[in-house]
Amino acid sequence: MPQVCIHPKEVAQLTGTKYGTAKVLLQRIRAELNKPARAYVSVAEFCQYTHLPEEEVSRALNGTSAAANQGQRI
Repeated sequence: MPQVCIHPKEVAQLTGTKYGTAKVLLQRIRAELNKPARAYVSVAEFCQYTHLPEEEVSRALNGTSAAANQGQRI
């Protein structure tokens, strides 16, 4: 099942930042979307805010490579 929500640890890995910076980014996204402090942030919301391609982020979170998804050999 594909992952729908994104967590600070994953944001840090995707963006190459520290955990604390990732937490602040998720807080900013929640504030922008008028969500409560502990509400989940979806992968789609994260991608819309950061302008990262949702397909690539989903692949990274679900542990599959682009080549594998296109049926190519790695």
